[in-house]
Amino acid sequence: MAANEPGQPVPDTLTPTISHDLATPVSALAIGAHPDDVEFGAGATLAKWAAAGCVVHHLVCTDGSKGTWDVDADTAALVTRRQAEQRAAARRLSGSNAGEVVFLGEVDGELESTLALRSAVAKVIRELRPQVVLGHDPWKRYRLHPDHRHAGLLACDAIVAARDPHFFREHGIAHHRPDTLLLWEADVADHVEDVSGFVDTKLHALEAHESQFESTMKATDESQLASFRDRVRARLAGLGAAHGVAAAEVFKLIGDL
Repeated sequence: MAANEPGQPVPDTLTPTISHDLATPVSALAIGAHPDDVEFGAGATLAKWAAAGCVVHHLVCTDGSKGTWDVDADTAALVTRRQAEQRAAARRLSGSNAGEVVFLGEVDGELESTLALRSAVAKVIRELRPQVVLGHDPWKRYRLHPDHRHAGLLACDAIVAARDPHFFREHGIAHHRPDTLLLWEADVADHVEDVSGFVDTKLHALEAHESQFESTMKATDESQLASFRDRVRARLAGLGAAHGVAAAEVFKLIGDL
């Protein structure tokens, strides 16, 4: 019995069955809470798919206005800068296969999984019609940042709304059911993407987010930036080693959408 069927599903075992490497989708939509979350969560996977012909779309839920340690920062200017950085990161990841970059514009730190925002995300899914959706795992234990929880819930809830014809009929758009949902940051991942050869593309995209060097990447000079790159490479290499590849990104896969 699949996890989303009614009744009593078979519980997950302590060691889940691991799947490897989806066939390259025609299109993908990655839903992040903030600018840069998509690149951290799935950048190498998206770069791999884009290189093979997948059109990669981004949906960013918040405006990123709190993404600085500078107490005197011009937050309106920061919002504009972070949108430009996100667009540049999308181009670095996907090149000619970079798709839409959509911003919901919710205030950083104040995202909620409301019915109105579920409608907004479902509308984007119906408009862009992705084969695969990627997002934060909203059920990650002990997560502190509320935006990550709510962005994950919005991705999951909006898939249900987008696939069913009687949700949000006011959209005036045909319903759309993606094939697969991949959740990054999962406590128990059960899907592995071999991203050997695409880690540097992920880093190149992450480094488009220059406003985040200090607050997120802890990299205020070239030496610290090199250390950041080393940490990312080591993390993906460690994930890959566990599955017999040079580098990997891992996810919770939900396929019975």
